[in-house]
Amino acid sequence: MNAIDRMSRAKRSISTLAPMVADGAMLDAVVIGAGWAGLGVSHALVRAGLRHRVLERDRIGATWRTQRWDAFRMNSTKIQTLMPDDTYDGPDPDGFMTRDEFVALLEDFAIRNRLPVETNTPVLKLARDEEDSLFCLTTPRGTLRAGHVVIASGSQNRARRPAAAAALSANLLQIDACDYRSPAALPKGAILVVGSAQSGGQIAQDLIEAGRTVFLATARAGRMPRQYRGKDIFVWLEQSGLFDVPRQMEPSGRIESRPLVGAIRTISLQSLSAQGVVLLGRLTGVEDGRLTFADDLQDNIRFADEASVKVKRKIDDYIARHGFEAPAAIEDPAETVAPRLPDPPILSLDPGQSGLTTVIWCTGFTGDFSWVRLPGVLDGRGQPMHQEGITALPGLYFAGLESPRSRRAGTMLGIAEEARRIVEHIRQRIHSAPTKPPRRDERQPLPTSKQLVEAG
Repeated sequence: MNAIDRMSRAKRSISTLAPMVADGAMLDAVVIGAGWAGLGVSHALVRAGLRHRVLERDRIGATWRTQRWDAFRMNSTKIQTLMPDDTYDGPDPDGFMTRDEFVALLEDFAIRNRLPVETNTPVLKLARDEEDSLFCLTTPRGTLRAGHVVIASGSQNRARRPAAAAALSANLLQIDACDYRSPAALPKGAILVVGSAQSGGQIAQDLIEAGRTVFLATARAGRMPRQYRGKDIFVWLEQSGLFDVPRQMEPSGRIESRPLVGAIRTISLQSLSAQGVVLLGRLTGVEDGRLTFADDLQDNIRFADEASVKVKRKIDDYIARHGFEAPAAIEDPAETVAPRLPDPPILSLDPGQSGLTTVIWCTGFTGDFSWVRLPGVLDGRGQPMHQEGITALPGLYFAGLESPRSRRAGTMLGIAEEARRIVEHIRQRIHSAPTKPPRRDERQPLPTSKQLVEAG
């Protein structure tokens, strides 16, 4: 079944996924968000026999529908892009899913597993009753009460922009990576892409291949080849255990950005420059209407190249250590091509003189948890405080978050294990919870005098 067939089937079936439970109903758990993380947790809850609902403010996979560009493809191969307990049996295991194919995969997974998803049901208020330690979730369709809540609304749904964005001319169109759709959707003129990790590099390539004039403000970001020694790089990362290696923290306290990897073939800063992208150093600010850049372009190229060399060396060591047979490494044109760099380096850019009309910010994302108003759950930056998804507030969990614990964390490659861990914690809490008398508003009403007489 192809993506179009799956989406057609999903449109016919999605409304029958889960009728709203009775107002005030008591559940074992509620999952907030129906992306890959929320659906993965729901699947584990179903297998554990726990009564729950998945509340989704929009449609299944809403972020993937609305925050990915038209030419977007998954970075993992199709044989790796799997939901829990699924297998791939299609004709293109080494291919890469499009945006629409991935959305269809999520919808199909929810339908096949009869997951209790309620779409178009945003959580307006999340509170906890201190009397019985139950969570109360208010939605436009009613109120639910649950012993446990798993927030799986995503940690990559609110774009970050540097302070320099506010100083740019109002004549420039500014959009974030999540709002970019296609080269044709942008005004005529040159485009500045700020950020050279995954989104920045892939968007810059999408633009230059469409014949647009592109400037790329680079940063200290690693990169990886798409293929190496006969296999896709993601296959090697998973097979060798490199996906389970901890990620580094930046001085700001944020997790380092994921390295640049081409969606179909290798992308490097030098390959982008050879295609015509004008490379710049890190954006440092705006002075008198001109954008200014650090003189660190060569350092950024070197850092990216060294990151690629390191990951390939680790794969070589893994192959040698286990005595695997693998083809010899061959040169990748994207890595060996000579860079075409501005000489002298461009340290400032006048939007008018350069014909600049658009700036695309590819400077990272964070999660929007502003609606979570429970004590001791969020840190000073409004981000979740947790240990492997478990918070200090009993019964509250987060799923699908980026974590320095491993490269796998925050990707669907890790959701099966994460969902099992969270659901097992929920199951143990339910089984160990002491029996409590019902609340006053849950007790049967006292019999009337007439009823007592009739009973006597």
